[in-house]
Amino acid sequence: MDGAHEAADGHLVIAGKTYASRLIVGTGKYKTYAEDAAALEASGAEIVTVAVRRVNLTDPSAPRLTDFIDPKKYTFLPNTAGCARAEEAVRTLRLAREAGGWNLVKLEVFSDPKSLYPDMEETLKGARMLVADGFQVMPYCSDDPVYARKLEDAGCVAVMPLGSLIGSGLGVQKPVTIRLIIEQSRVPFLVDAGVGTASDAAFAMELGCDAVLMNTAIAHARDPVRMARAMKHAVIAGREAYLAGRMAKKLYADPSSPLAGLI
Repeated sequence: MDGAHEAADGHLVIAGKTYASRLIVGTGKYKTYAEDAAALEASGAEIVTVAVRRVNLTDPSAPRLTDFIDPKKYTFLPNTAGCARAEEAVRTLRLAREAGGWNLVKLEVFSDPKSLYPDMEETLKGARMLVADGFQVMPYCSDDPVYARKLEDAGCVAVMPLGSLIGSGLGVQKPVTIRLIIEQSRVPFLVDAGVGTASDAAFAMELGCDAVLMNTAIAHARDPVRMARAMKHAVIAGREAYLAGRMAKKLYADPSSPLAGLI
């Protein structure tokens, strides 16, 4: 599974491009674009998601995200936050491509405004339309192994199931289904949504995720820049622990030192 989307040096590969960081961060919910940029720098992330319907990218009369975060330094990942239908999401991303030339995109189609749970029928429909139009699609999806495989078969370059509801901070709620998707995935697998603190990110990576995507956990922390730094280290630690292979869990104690030959 790992070798299919890893570079020789162990770095993450998405849609043919190599990234040293396995942390992807969002650009919403910050107090200012300056705070946003400072947190991004501290996180070490190389990919940033951008809600193209909510963030100013083009109006020079108001502060623009691109004045603080350089799209030449970072990979911008336009997303369709707020879209409820496949056609609406496709139209949004076509406009984003015209504005910034972006082909790597994050597809989000929500079922209802309260849970922001993905509408998987519309998501799959939108993914097929976008792939046919030349986009490289990274879909936000449910933690459903069947739909995850369908999205892969549709040509998506990654799958990104939720750990728990967007902005909830509840962490990974269904590690069993997450693990099932990881084991079957032929493209990069990312936990998207639900991370609340560093231990959540480390746990996701220990399950075998290729990367973790988050926004609220950093933006709504008391100190976003420090939390961004914590998430950077958590993702690294979780990945290292996964590759190292944890010890087996046991029902009884196993002494570190042998009992034989005690004085």
